[in-house]
Amino acid sequence: MASKSEMDKLIASQQTELDAVLLYQALAELAKSEEEKQTFLAMAADEGRHAAILRGITGAQLTPKNTLAKLSATMFRFGGRKVLLHFMAQFEINSFFSYQKYFDRYPEIASIASDEIRHGHLLTAMMA
Repeated sequence: MASKSEMDKLIASQQTELDAVLLYQALAELAKSEEEKQTFLAMAADEGRHAAILRGITGAQLTPKNTLAKLSATMFRFGGRKVLLHFMAQFEINSFFSYQKYFDRYPEIASIASDEIRHGHLLTAMMA
């Protein structure tokens, strides 16, 4: 059984994954190419799957929050594209390490962590 602290962290991660669905969908609408749009949409789908995996662990029924998506889309639209992509890439890669400590207890989290690394690399490639 997970401790309260551990469960709180997993619920926070679940919320972040859920919010990222809206974030990547919003960025898909602002993509500079069809390829970039499809990449953002695929990442949104991954984040939805991540939230579902975590819901299976936490049992928490959460609602996505659009605040991050709106703020990020505004930044993306008005000149902060590279800064935002850099920040997001780092966040995705760092998420791997946040999830790594749960691999033994929740093996299904390893697939989330693997996707986070991949997302980080995809976002980094978009900065070029």
